[in-house]
Amino acid sequence: MKILLIEDDISLGDSISAYLRQDGFDCEHASTFMSADDKLLFNFYDVVLVDITLPGGNGLDLIRTLKQRRPETGVLIISAKNSLDDKLMGLDIGADDYLTKPFHLAELNARIKAIIRRRAFEGKAEIEFNEIAINPMNVTVTVNKSLVDLTKKEFELLLFFVSNKNRVLTKESIATHLWGDNADSGFSYDFIYTHIKNLRRKLTEHGCADYIKSIYGMGYKFSEA
Repeated sequence: MKILLIEDDISLGDSISAYLRQDGFDCEHASTFMSADDKLLFNFYDVVLVDITLPGGNGLDLIRTLKQRRPETGVLIISAKNSLDDKLMGLDIGADDYLTKPFHLAELNARIKAIIRRRAFEGKAEIEFNEIAINPMNVTVTVNKSLVDLTKKEFELLLFFVSNKNRVLTKESIATHLWGDNADSGFSYDFIYTHIKNLRRKLTEHGCADYIKSIYGMGYKFSEA
């Protein structure tokens, strides 16, 4: 699962990012309003953690813009401000939850997972697509109840496909989702082809239908048709 942490305190941001990565999340960090806005414009995230007070702007404005672009993204406000007005405003414009600093990292982790369950899976532990069942908390995939051994990138790729089923995903959007800022102008898209080929092979070997469709000149689509 992909997370963007928007936090101007570099030390705190590094601590949160390291903790979430240890728990299996792919976490990126932005420390200013402008850098966060750029990342939100070009990348897809499952959950965004937003501090309200940022260099160059207000975190609430980032939430407003994000909800216009990608309303499905989960939002957790993390702020030293304990103002009722800030909480109500944040929730009113689309935030899922509000956590006041200081907080325990374990609580932050639990809040993030609760948002993921509510938003992506309607409170269910797994997301299902026909014979495929994905458990994002345990990072497991089964096909017809048979466990499929996927690498971390293959798991993230499948989850990205299923979360965006019936949509055409460009190679650029897939690269950015899987590799973040490392998917720069010198990035080789052969990596994407290799991961898709391996993912398709592992799923079909377990009796799964081939849902990954190549869309000529555009990218890929995960669908039955």
